[in-house]
Amino acid sequence: MVKLAAKCILAGDPAVGKTALAQMFRSDGAHFQKSYTLTTGADLVVKTVPVPDMGDSVELFIFDSAGKELFSEMLDKLWESPNVLCLVYDVTNEQSFGNCRKWLEKVQLQVAGAFLPGVLVGNKTDLASRRAVQSAQARAWALGQGLECFETSVKEMENYEAPFQHLAQQFHQLYREKVEIFRTLV
Repeated sequence: MVKLAAKCILAGDPAVGKTALAQMFRSDGAHFQKSYTLTTGADLVVKTVPVPDMGDSVELFIFDSAGKELFSEMLDKLWESPNVLCLVYDVTNEQSFGNCRKWLEKVQLQVAGAFLPGVLVGNKTDLASRRAVQSAQARAWALGQGLECFETSVKEMENYEAPFQHLAQQFHQLYREKVEIFRTLV
């Protein structure tokens, strides 16, 4: 049984639901606050995710980052050496989706060309009548960036764990591939 640790950057515009997503995931769906205060800097959420059929687990250290540009310089230090990325946008806010490109570029600067497993998460699907970003549009962009795409409604407790489970599995798979490379060298 192997227990790995992964640094996960949670990025996106203000008020897209990053903190709600992280808190809901940490509490296994038991904690949805109706109101949140603006995250300043970053909050840390830690949760162990079992890897199915392996007996292994990945402890995700989720850095819930402020979405305001004001905190940009602070993020550079907090975001050093990430292992996985969770980009979040609000499906009712086209600008938050468009800004995912900026957030992705900012995180990629921290890994200097290395592969960074990641997911794109469209939150607030419960607001279907106000949807501005279509699933196919988000999926196409995510695929083009090498990201897996998920949609969630943290408020309705729908699919909030899937992005993090996917990230843990991706990280575990990369670990296994590296172990195999080392074995061939010995």
